[in-house]
Amino acid sequence: MLTIRLQRVGKSKAPTYRIVISEKTQDTQDIYLENLGSFNPRAKENQFVPKIDRIKYWLGKGAQSSSTVNNLLINAGVITGKKKKSVFLSEKRKKKISEKKKAATPAVAPAAPAQA
Repeated sequence: MLTIRLQRVGKSKAPTYRIVISEKTQDTQDIYLENLGSFNPRAKENQFVPKIDRIKYWLGKGAQSSSTVNNLLINAGVITGKKKKSVFLSEKRKKKISEKKKAATPAVAPAAPAQA
């Protein structure tokens, strides 16, 4: 299956990304079929520069996009739909977080009558 995803390029501690299409099972640093744009999270302007016509072409052919690329495309207005969560939480982790939130919120004790 073909996937549109980010390929990290750039210097250490100064990341820039290429938006590429490649086979899902291949490494992101491996050979890719086509460069579909770029993403620079540190830039103030022109942060996301997609090749819109090529992205729509590949999506029309049945390619999937990673959750991060999907969210970038929705923000840019290239595609419509809901954003995907890019972080996966297991049921065990969700349960642990909910228990931690319950413990962190203090129980409101009934107010004691004020002595005059």
